[in-house]
Amino acid sequence: MNIQELLLNTQKASRSLITLEDEAINRILLDTADALIENTDAILEANQKDLDRMDPANPKYDRLKLTAGRLAGIAGDMQNVASLPSPLGTVISETVRPNEMTIQKVSVPFGVIGIIYEARPNVTCDVFSLCLKSGNACVLKGGSDADESNRALVHVIHQVLEKHGLNKEICTLLPPDREATTALLNAVGIVDLIIPRGSSSLIEFVRNNARIPVIETGAGICHTYFDATGDVNKGAPIINNAKTRRVSVCNSLDCLIIHKDRLTDLPALCSPLKDSKVLIYADAPAYQALQGNYPEELLEPANPESFGTEFLDYKMSIRTVDSLEDALRHIADHSSRHSECIVSESEAAIRLFLQKVDAACVYANVSTAFTDGAQFGMGAEIGISTQKLHARGPMALPELTTYKYLITGKGQIRK
Repeated sequence: MNIQELLLNTQKASRSLITLEDEAINRILLDTADALIENTDAILEANQKDLDRMDPANPKYDRLKLTAGRLAGIAGDMQNVASLPSPLGTVISETVRPNEMTIQKVSVPFGVIGIIYEARPNVTCDVFSLCLKSGNACVLKGGSDADESNRALVHVIHQVLEKHGLNKEICTLLPPDREATTALLNAVGIVDLIIPRGSSSLIEFVRNNARIPVIETGAGICHTYFDATGDVNKGAPIINNAKTRRVSVCNSLDCLIIHKDRLTDLPALCSPLKDSKVLIYADAPAYQALQGNYPEELLEPANPESFGTEFLDYKMSIRTVDSLEDALRHIADHSSRHSECIVSESEAAIRLFLQKVDAACVYANVSTAFTDGAQFGMGAEIGISTQKLHARGPMALPELTTYKYLITGKGQIRK
């Protein structure tokens, strides 16, 4: 079967979801979560085949790796999605016109959603659960790095769908080759929406080559600004958590900005990073403050490329600024509009930061690691949108719906 036929079959299968009751959807999701746990050994065996082909030093390795604990977390997210209210059929607005014609704006599925992603097998399950709950069929285009893992996960999903008498093609995994990518990006009239998940180069490629609508889930170049009034006891754990919790994810910290009056506190702020062997690229004032107070082999002078870089690794830059305004300018010049944070005890500084920073998620005294659909109470996420049309920030069920107008009357005609 060629790619075009696979896509057409998914479109046909999507029509069966229109009348599927939410209770039936929830049962499928809960059964799939159970099946993932029951098939842990087979899934981890497939995942190990992918891991064996990748250098452990590759930043993608951590994203690719599945464990029993991570698989349990994936199943838990699926259960959370099942517990959420359906986003479908919501009356967004209702108007009765002077001629007694009633107009309702109602949430509905997109239809078929295509996801292009790299070495992230968890995306396979997150996308399936969110798409099914929102009444959408999904087309998955994973990378070759995770193909064994993705196929094992989709096999489990298909078994559950068939058990419930549903067409398994409401969840289609395409081959991991360029031909499949080209076909998906050009599936006009078949696929309603494309969401890329991955590196900035992948997202740029999809944006430049897709002939159907795209929601960008951009790279995360994230900053934390330690203000003149910042509390070291808050700042040190926030910085450490944002940088080291999982370095390969888009909400991890890339650049610490520090007010010049707090350079004497920089060694204390960076001290927890030593345990994770974080390499720091420091500008001249920060380098001087850390010299002799941070491992020499983990400290290097910053260069222009140190800023505006998504490291996805145990690496971080430090920029010293004279004021909050300078910090805001640096963020505006180098941010990817993903997640930005201020550590401050000044209400005025916090208010200005929250107001002026242009990003999907803006934090005050909280780690950027919380930019995550599950952490936002959404059950799971399909991506973090850094654009401003339709969706912004963690995208979950409401963002996977569009709307249509339902107009009812009593025989009205237009003069």
